[in-house]
Amino acid sequence: MSTVFQIEITITIIVCIAITTFTSLENGLGIRHLQVLLHFLGMVNGYCLRVSMSEAIVAMTEKNQTSNHPFEIYDWKQSEKSMIITSFFWGYAIMQIPSGYIAAVWSAQKLLSVGALLCGILNILIPTVAHYGDYIAICICRVGMGLCQSCLLPCIHTLLSKWAPPSERSRLGTIAYAGAQFGTVICFPISGELAANVGWPYIFYVFDKEEKATDKEKSDNKMAMKTPWKAIFTSVPMWALIIVHCGQNWGYWTLITELPTYMNDILKFNLKENGWVSALPYLVMWILSFPICWLADYALKKDISRGIIRKVCNTIAHWGPAIALIFLSTLSVHDSIIATAILVIAVGLNAGSLCGFQINHIDLSPNFAGTMMSITNCIASVTAIIAPIVCNMIVYEKNVNQWNVVFYLAAAIYVLGNLIFIVFGSSEIQPWNNPENPNVQKQSEKELTVV
Repeated sequence: MSTVFQIEITITIIVCIAITTFTSLENGLGIRHLQVLLHFLGMVNGYCLRVSMSEAIVAMTEKNQTSNHPFEIYDWKQSEKSMIITSFFWGYAIMQIPSGYIAAVWSAQKLLSVGALLCGILNILIPTVAHYGDYIAICICRVGMGLCQSCLLPCIHTLLSKWAPPSERSRLGTIAYAGAQFGTVICFPISGELAANVGWPYIFYVFDKEEKATDKEKSDNKMAMKTPWKAIFTSVPMWALIIVHCGQNWGYWTLITELPTYMNDILKFNLKENGWVSALPYLVMWILSFPICWLADYALKKDISRGIIRKVCNTIAHWGPAIALIFLSTLSVHDSIIATAILVIAVGLNAGSLCGFQINHIDLSPNFAGTMMSITNCIASVTAIIAPIVCNMIVYEKNVNQWNVVFYLAAAIYVLGNLIFIVFGSSEIQPWNNPENPNVQKQSEKELTVV
């Protein structure tokens, strides 16, 4: 147990040093670098809590795993396991828009801190409720965790829109959101080691720590502006953003929730190997996010259009994985080394989305970026609920051909979503960003283009 904590602490310290160095190379260390570090750690914590069940459920239901401890093993049907995985997103989707609104009019930091604390408490209760209430009780806990985590992205988007300089937006936004991949990277192998060595309940006891948000916040937007709901929902670039976000969630969450099962059923990795190998694609994605975000900001300084940068990054992030998944689907036999390499490429290239659609909300409307993120994430969360269910409907046997259909479907949705973003997406600030003062909007456009 102590070894696991030592590894986690060591990795976190190294990452903190790397982020601080990376973000302070050009303009000196400032409050914004502390901000992005705290947001990064918040994303790490949030995603550890979110994805740990994907690995834990393998240990909770497989009788032939390598665990040396006599914890309960549950005989859940595939549909029941799918319900446990997706139940998080039921609560997550419901509270997205309210969370974005509360973050805008109250305090994004306080909301983020309260949400993280409550989510950690619910996570630590899962082994107990599983014993007394079976899978239904776990689903209730997971719904509650989703409700608590619904504020994560809207709060971070709200804060980024206030203090991230336009010339560093790709870099700072990517570093903050790369915490999701890093959280996944440390969660999968640590979960596998915990399940094999001390028992699956410890997965939920380790990933329950709250990251407190900073109390520093700009107050130049203290007067809450009236949200132009009609203008937002009738905006073509906004709908392009919604669709591409749905495409991202389908592909990303299909892989992140089902990858451990694929590794176990098709590639035949044991519990320990499963955790480490499942984490590898997300490690590559996390590493690639840093050079990609630096190149995006560098291209912006060279007067390349912000819209071109966003669409090129997102094309790499969506069409690259689509090609990799199609290639994987053409294999008649899924060799463990080849399949893992292809999945590493598929997930790794998705790093481009952090400089693509994911910060496009701030491009379109800095004043309502948090609200916009809550809207797109709310709708896209529905696809995160549907995708694992569809996957389990297709893969009703441990069959390679059925998994090929899952990968083909994810590839098609990646291609379609990004195509719509290329055609209808925009990076220009929208007129409804400052509906009561058009002059402010014109000034904002100038600030966005001059770096």
